[in-house]
Amino acid sequence: MKMKIAAYEVRRDEQKDFAFIAEKLGVELTEAEDNLTLENIDTVNGAEGVTTLGRTRFDRALLTAVKERGVKYISTRTIGADHIDLTAAKELGLKVCNSNYAPNGVADYTVMLILLSLRKYKPALWRAQVNDYSLAGLQGRELRNLTVGILGTGKIGAAVIKNLSGFGCRILASDIRENPSLKGLCTYVDNETLYKACDIISLHMPLLESTRHFVNAETIAKMKDGVTIINCARGELMNIPDMIRGIETQKIGALALDVFDKEDGIYHENRRDDILSNRDMAYLRQFPNVIMTQHMAFYTDAAVQSMVYCGIEGLCDFAKTGHTATELV
Repeated sequence: MKMKIAAYEVRRDEQKDFAFIAEKLGVELTEAEDNLTLENIDTVNGAEGVTTLGRTRFDRALLTAVKERGVKYISTRTIGADHIDLTAAKELGLKVCNSNYAPNGVADYTVMLILLSLRKYKPALWRAQVNDYSLAGLQGRELRNLTVGILGTGKIGAAVIKNLSGFGCRILASDIRENPSLKGLCTYVDNETLYKACDIISLHMPLLESTRHFVNAETIAKMKDGVTIINCARGELMNIPDMIRGIETQKIGALALDVFDKEDGIYHENRRDDILSNRDMAYLRQFPNVIMTQHMAFYTDAAVQSMVYCGIEGLCDFAKTGHTATELV
């Protein structure tokens, strides 16, 4: 019999890849655009595996409900898994895996945000839209003359460093362990040294309790005046009120964010006719030296394909062997 898998939060751009991998692996797949919730829980009936994106919140109640309906395996088509109560999943005997994709898309996007910030593209774009082509106030800086700090040198942080190595800038890095693949490309230092020395600081660490609000008033005070900060990792790594104060006092010279605290229900949705309640998001967005994009650094054709394939392959691996390469529980 074919393995039955229920896929939720399916976007149109995923459908072709879902069709291909389902046929290749011989699984019976049902697709839904909605999140999986307790209200529509009966739609999983008959499915052995479930795959979702990050909007579905697998708390203990939802995990218990899917378990009761025969689900054995869960995959999230994201790298982050903080929307899943892994402790509860383990206690319930559910197997859980996440997704994986090459770091290149996010790394490229990070460098793009660095360059857009340094060259003051946002105010230049605003002016051009009203036929103002003046140059006053738009003078930028050259990356080769600056020091860049990378906080976190896992796959994405390492890819950013490799990209930046071609620009001729000085690169400092900080992590709990050094990445041997970066030998000769950067210099590892402690956080205090990185804060003091760097003109640009980019975040590439995972979201843990130890890293939540990692960038805050205390750490910002240790940074260079006019520092440029880039975040393509997780919005919760920053204390947003402290970031706002940093912009207002001009301690932070530029800020580029692809992620934001409390972005759920806003990013990846069409909310053009709605009243949004995230005041900090609205307030930060209006500054000329703040760039904000809608959590799309990952969003390339190659990454989407990999996320879909991992989401289905992981479930099939669980069914066949009990394990998969991206296993979390």
